[in-house]
Amino acid sequence: MTERLCLAITVGDPAGIGPEITVRTLAEVGTTAPARGVVVADPAVLRRAARVCGLDVTIRAVGSWHLPPEQEGVIDCLDIAELGDATPQWGTVDKRAGAAAVRAIEVATAAAMAGDVAGIVTGPINKEAIWAAGSTHLGHTEMLGELTGVTRQNTMFVVRGKKIFFATRHVSLRAALDQVSVEQQVSCAEEALTALRVFGHDQPRLAVAAINPHGGENGAFGDEEITHLEPAVARLRAAGADVTGPVPADSVFHRLLQGHYDGVLSQYHDQGHIAAKTFDFDGTISVTVGLPILRTSVDHGTAFDIAGQGVADPATMRSAFLHGAEFARFADRIRATYGG
Repeated sequence: MTERLCLAITVGDPAGIGPEITVRTLAEVGTTAPARGVVVADPAVLRRAARVCGLDVTIRAVGSWHLPPEQEGVIDCLDIAELGDATPQWGTVDKRAGAAAVRAIEVATAAAMAGDVAGIVTGPINKEAIWAAGSTHLGHTEMLGELTGVTRQNTMFVVRGKKIFFATRHVSLRAALDQVSVEQQVSCAEEALTALRVFGHDQPRLAVAAINPHGGENGAFGDEEITHLEPAVARLRAAGADVTGPVPADSVFHRLLQGHYDGVLSQYHDQGHIAAKTFDFDGTISVTVGLPILRTSVDHGTAFDIAGQGVADPATMRSAFLHGAEFARFADRIRATYGG
């Protein structure tokens, strides 16, 4: 290991924009970030990406985590030897690309679990490609759960230092409302508070977003606040937690930006996504909490339609890497909190 902490970066699907945004990110901020980035991939994939991006960089293949000294203009690549020089065609679903994406995730996760790296940064995968390669997972979440032995994970959005959590995720709005209960709110809030402590907020302040317009107006516009959210907040506050709410959704994120809270518990997928991505689409990144390892990720897909053109915007990958580099100092705390 070198003096700086190290992050393992996976490009995702080699036929998508992942390789391009990865080499651009490391060419721009790789030597100045708080942690060092090493790409887990076939070197040929990165060399091809560097060419289409017009970058004057050297891709240096390494065979282990005993890394050589860093050099300006050099991007280190832990060679997974999955594709060799037979790189898949840009913008196509290819089972070889899917297999390479899966293999990179496996190698990077194993390195993080072993303590060889402080965490992982993941690029976008293509579900069809990993399924064609024989994977049975729906995506990163399920794959990382199996690789780390974790059955429950949560997502923390980070946008310019602000954190957003989700009480429900990929379900219909109707199903999300059906899931709301006092116990669910207490559990989700406690998980959010734990994550805030892990990521540097020693005395976390959490706001619980309301569901209905104006917070329900004392039941005139819905009673979820009265029957579920208010009792949950009262229970949390009685236990000593600094939790506020329910706060109407049309103001809670504004107050988050003003610094009144460290995080917001969003009630459903779009409530939190729309707020974060409207504020800073390219700067919003995803952190998986509940894993015994640090994992940050882009929050977009493979963009097959522009892959190989050298025009993909690296902003989200750059943000994911820089946040990962910032959070790398919490790797031991993450392991201690979620490893048992």
